Amino acid sequence: MRVSDDRYTRDRQRYDLALRLIRHEARTFTIRQWTGLSDDRIRKLYRSYVLDHDERSVLRHRGKSPRQAAYFFKNPEVTFHAAQLASLFLLYGLVGNASGALESRYRVGSLESGTLLCQAYEAYLELHEPVSISFEHAWFLLLALARRDEVGVTRCDHCGGLRLLDLLARHKQICSNCHRESVAQTPALNPLPRKCGPLLASCAPAALPPALR
Repeated sequence: MRVSDDRYTRDRQRYDLALRLIRHEARTFTIRQWTGLSDDRIRKLYRSYVLDHDERSVLRHRGKSPRQAAYFFKNPEVTFHAAQLASLFLLYGLVGNASGALESRYRVGSLESGTLLCQAYEAYLELHEPVSISFEHAWFLLLALARRDEVGVTRCDHCGGLRLLDLLARHKQICSNCHRESVAQTPALNPLPRKCGPLLASCAPAALPPALR
């Protein structure tokens, strides 16, 4: 009976995670990666529980998932949002310290890791309205941070917050948060959300690897 109960629990967690990912508009391939469910099962879940049942419209995206790290540096607003997500990945334990750099602490296909990814993204949604980064871009950011070949993080010497680092850039980079403050009078940029300050403070320097402090 215990084996049967455990299997039922895992299956229920698998379907719950799939529905959570569907509502974040993750692509079918991404949902399959995290849950192991077939494409047909994912489509049936969408039609049965989401399509005509959710208050807001949930889109199903086709095509390949985002794979361009340059997206996170296209403007200060997006870079700031990406830095917030990186902070949340650290706080939720999806990435961590390894000899002064970041390392992956998630496992693709793990229901626990998938749930943590959803929780981190949902925390990001609470901080920003509207958002600049989709769930698929957030998932790619986590991959890029773990690979450490295009995107990294460091501590801003001025504000002490975590800032995103373009590892392929040849020019000097500045903290997007400090950049936002320096051009606060520019109408094109929104003021810094009040709820973002405490998060930046909590992620620096304690959540950063020692070599980045």
